[in-house]
Amino acid sequence: MSRNTHRLLIPFLLAFRTAHAHNHSVLTQEEATAPIDTILWIHIFLQAAVWGILFPIGMVFGMSRSRWHVPLQITGIALTFGGYLLGHTHGGREFLPSPHGAFASILLVPILAQLALGVYLKLHIHEQTLRPLAVRAHGVVGKSYPVLGWTQMMFGMIVFRGYCRGEELGQCLAHYIMGGGFIAYGVILAIMLLVGEMWIRRSGRSPDWWDSWVILLWGIVNTFTEHRGSVWSVKDMQHTILGVLWWCGGVLGVYLSRNNQRTVIPSIIIILTGYAMSDHAQGLKLSTKVHAVFGYTLMLAGVTRLLEVCFVAPSYAPADGVEDDRSDHTLADGTDATHKGRTFRHLPPFLLVASGLLFMSATDEELQYVHEGGMDHVTYILIMFSIAFLLYTHIVFLITLYSTSGRNAPNDGSASRPPMKMDASGAIELTAAGTRQPPSGAWYSRVRTEEPVHVIGNDEEDEGGY
Repeated sequence: MSRNTHRLLIPFLLAFRTAHAHNHSVLTQEEATAPIDTILWIHIFLQAAVWGILFPIGMVFGMSRSRWHVPLQITGIALTFGGYLLGHTHGGREFLPSPHGAFASILLVPILAQLALGVYLKLHIHEQTLRPLAVRAHGVVGKSYPVLGWTQMMFGMIVFRGYCRGEELGQCLAHYIMGGGFIAYGVILAIMLLVGEMWIRRSGRSPDWWDSWVILLWGIVNTFTEHRGSVWSVKDMQHTILGVLWWCGGVLGVYLSRNNQRTVIPSIIIILTGYAMSDHAQGLKLSTKVHAVFGYTLMLAGVTRLLEVCFVAPSYAPADGVEDDRSDHTLADGTDATHKGRTFRHLPPFLLVASGLLFMSATDEELQYVHEGGMDHVTYILIMFSIAFLLYTHIVFLITLYSTSGRNAPNDGSASRPPMKMDASGAIELTAAGTRQPPSGAWYSRVRTEEPVHVIGNDEEDEGGY
């Protein structure tokens, strides 16, 4: 190697050596309680901004084929490596080995793969052989960034507080996995309501068919993973029977929605789960109150979803420009969609996001810390709902950004955007403004009725994504 190459490698070698030095299996009281230094604070806020804001926006720009996608992702990658170095060179408080540190190294794999794929796609070679596979791989890796970033931020928060070790690991996993599942459910529901109508039609399945399968499979897993040891506690019995409830209800939901029919079974399962959580036995009064509000919020999410299925969402509407439209029962031909109906459809996804955050914040260690700090349950719950408002704002912003950026943006300088259509291969194409009106009575209609339809499709044949 040349002298210049050695100079370039020095920062990385120092980082890995420092990381090894920080990898203590046992911490002294002084190391565990040392103050957080400035470098570590910069690492925390920098990585949260990159993975929570910058990369998701870059992902959306990739989906909409925006020219800002490449510079934004390159900036994010550069800041990620900078944050990685800061996280391994800080002073002050030390931490035990954790999934956060291990996952930080694992994240380098998709980052470098994404970078390599992006450079390869810009070369425009192997057009008929390897390039289509590279386009698809580039898209899959890019779409995984929000999930990877969310997981790493959760690991970081757990390590920062020193939670989820020893006997506390099981209940931590239950809260974070289930709470994250509710948030993911809310995100997917919001996407379907705002930009997913055409995908639902092309799938030939109602939204409730997909819901029921997820509930069925998750219930099977939950049935056999919630009880550990030989003694059955009250919590073990409640969690296990919830798993049985989910797969039994999931079977009925799949059957009732088999012909693309809407069904309220997923809504009823959510309501029953919320009821169980609202009266879940807890050791602290604070924990009991937080779990109760989580249960009520989940019940309300189920009720609003039920009302949306029965009274707000119509059942059929013809769609121009959609090949193989087999959705005979999902969408509606009515023209009576009102502003109230469109606004109402934001309630189920928002309440699912809020309930997920409440459940993730209801671990025994977290609530014990809040209790010892003298905070009451009302203040704590209001803090979680405040975070839920911000998170749902971010979710809707990203969905709206997809509809207004790149090839979905206005091409004539006016406030209106050209509608979009799908070709036979599933690609999204723009049509001239005014050539097609949105289907009347669309079940997912947005709050702003003047906006044309934007849909999600299989558009990997274009080179610009991610």
